[in-house]
Amino acid sequence: MKKDKVNQVFRVGRTQELIYELKVEQAMTRKVVTVEPENTMEDVRRLLKEHRISGTPVTKDGDLVGIVSIEDLIRSLCKGRIHEPVKQWMSTSIVTLHSDEPLIRAVEKFERYGYGRFPVIDRRTRKLVGILTKVDIIRCLLRRLEINYHERELQHYKPSHWFTDLPSDRTAIVLRYYVEGGNFQKAGEASSRLKRNLKKLGVSPDAARRITIASYEAEMNIVIFTPGGQLTATIEPGKVTVEAMDRGPGIADVELAMQPGYSTAPDWVRELGFGAGMGLPNIKNCSDEMKIDSKVGEGTTLQFTVFT
Repeated sequence: MKKDKVNQVFRVGRTQELIYELKVEQAMTRKVVTVEPENTMEDVRRLLKEHRISGTPVTKDGDLVGIVSIEDLIRSLCKGRIHEPVKQWMSTSIVTLHSDEPLIRAVEKFERYGYGRFPVIDRRTRKLVGILTKVDIIRCLLRRLEINYHERELQHYKPSHWFTDLPSDRTAIVLRYYVEGGNFQKAGEASSRLKRNLKKLGVSPDAARRITIASYEAEMNIVIFTPGGQLTATIEPGKVTVEAMDRGPGIADVELAMQPGYSTAPDWVRELGFGAGMGLPNIKNCSDEMKIDSKVGEGTTLQFTVFT
């Protein structure tokens, strides 16, 4: 069991932690090269060569109407129809990302669809605001890793010494965060604040990563399925316990809900990139202890512990 947890620590690395924290808009390229439906495939050939890219969105009056790739260009070349308009060759079945989605959802879509890029649209205006490639994600992660390295170098304050400087039968620090149900704009903020405080308290980076990921999943469940709730983290010498409590509909079958991929999220939530059915399994994988107390019609209390 202990060995499994050690291996898990290596799997839950700093990079995985970052893709839970960062938003798509923090990694995407904002200056997007686009074409219009009436442009020709010859125009596409010139743009791809000039900007060294392998595809570009097609827009009309700022609205995303399609995407054309180098594969489309090759097909038009092979058929001697490179002078035809883009609208004859573009794909109109477009999978997009929202700029405020967590980066983890973008990574999941890259794995699911195998595409080289995703157009990014604003959730409110529905306008194209950027494009995201795998290279954008890697570049963003490397930049953040460098920033975090310098922050750690500068951090000398160690409040964790309180535990030894204030001897008692039980010393604990309690941090509480309120989570608003249905507010996807603020989803993940409580977990991000908890993570920053864990760092200030001197919790080890590996333990903080596991706690943050599990807290994020618990927070998302509150946002998606309930009118609201709270996360309460209790930091003690040797362990951190997080309790996620909500006033939602409760879980009818906890054992079924623990199965990877099982989800009761409505279609509109899935279209937002959430509710993939990995929340509870991810929490279990990241924690050393976990328990759920749920009553249909009353709510759910989920508690997990990570030994530090």
